[in-house]
Amino acid sequence: MQRFEHELIPGTLVRRYKRFLADVELADGRLVTVHCANPGAMRSCSEPGRPVRLSDSRNPKRKLRLSLEMIRMGRTWVAINTARPNRTVRRLIAAGRIPELRGYGEIVAEVPYGAGGRSRVDLLLRDPAGGRPECYVEVKNTTYRPPGAERYAAFPDAVTARGKKHLEDLMAVVASGSRAVIFFHVGRADARRFRPADEIDPAYGRVLRRAVAAGVEPLAYRMRVSPRGIELAGRLPVDLG
Repeated sequence: MQRFEHELIPGTLVRRYKRFLADVELADGRLVTVHCANPGAMRSCSEPGRPVRLSDSRNPKRKLRLSLEMIRMGRTWVAINTARPNRTVRRLIAAGRIPELRGYGEIVAEVPYGAGGRSRVDLLLRDPAGGRPECYVEVKNTTYRPPGAERYAAFPDAVTARGKKHLEDLMAVVASGSRAVIFFHVGRADARRFRPADEIDPAYGRVLRRAVAAGVEPLAYRMRVSPRGIELAGRLPVDLG
């Protein structure tokens, strides 16, 4: 389990607005404005009145010292801080917890790639012995669970031109002879399968399917989230049908 640096602060969500702000009522009744590190629409995980947990940066120079980390939807905590998945996935790969990505001795973050080096891949895996090609890994924080009984997690929760660009960059990586992975970090344990959110961004779904056909490997892993920390809960089937 990846534990949080400090004990999280309980509260109740009042509203989330302007993408990066949220108002939260603390247990003592105080209303605070906190940083919401999630640029998405946060569909299915931003309902007012729900229990939330906040982290404290303990940095007095920060304008908003507190950050929204998770919200409880029904019986499930949902991790919404998009600053965490890259670190979580990197630790899991380094510990050999992702079987498809074992055997790489070096992990480098934020390496320029793509046309003119204008993109930065989340994680680049290298084999110092040179026995296997480099592996480019893009990590996507996934919180959306569409309504219905199928218990899918889906990505994206808003139209994303940037996400489509990443898929195109990964296709170019495969064409050059390297390996490429799109890794969906599902920050909730109540999902049983993964699919693209075609109802929200059909163009992303089309590009994802084209990327997989071109050799980009889709991986979806769900996490069990709690105020104590985040732990791996297992791989999800990816449904592109």
